[in-house]
Amino acid sequence: MSRRHFLGSAVAAAAAVQAPQVIAQPRRRWRMPTTFPASLDVLHGSAQRLARLVEQMSAGRFTIEVYPAGQLTAPLNVFDACAQGSVEAFMGASYYWDRKEPAVQWFCTVPFGMNPQGMAAWYDHGDGMKLWEETYAAFGLVPRAGIGIAPQMAGWFRKKIGNVSDFKGLKMRIPGLGGQVVARLGGTVVLTPADQI
Repeated sequence: MSRRHFLGSAVAAAAAVQAPQVIAQPRRRWRMPTTFPASLDVLHGSAQRLARLVEQMSAGRFTIEVYPAGQLTAPLNVFDACAQGSVEAFMGASYYWDRKEPAVQWFCTVPFGMNPQGMAAWYDHGDGMKLWEETYAAFGLVPRAGIGIAPQMAGWFRKKIGNVSDFKGLKMRIPGLGGQVVARLGGTVVLTPADQI
């Protein structure tokens, strides 16, 4: 065996032994339906941007296929689909699941509540994320903050709302705690996913 052949073989063997273990890691592919239509870029688009970042950061080993509302499952069924293991992840506003657990409303657009920066501070530096994780643990889910949305407190109306009695008989799409307030004022609350607005 020549010295050149020996050195070449030794270098190749050393490189093979020193190769990082990431090469051997399996590829992961998750499906993530959203409650948002593809036309709402600020909402559905944020899910697509997350998927792109995950794929880039994992060098393509972890991909997330994002589905707009209604394509993989009904928009308001994404929570159950993930809890039952039909999909690996979902993105949607937690106030949609208040009938399953009333506490979920505190993790999304609380009327007169914190702005997105305040919510992020509560999640990261207060007990917000811990409380959210404890709330979702009962369903086998691990929540993570997605898009920041300001408190949803009102709407666009055909006639002027001048006092509290004007809500009586008013039909309004407002989920969560805001919806409970409108209902107590005599309004009719409609839970409509964003893709049907």
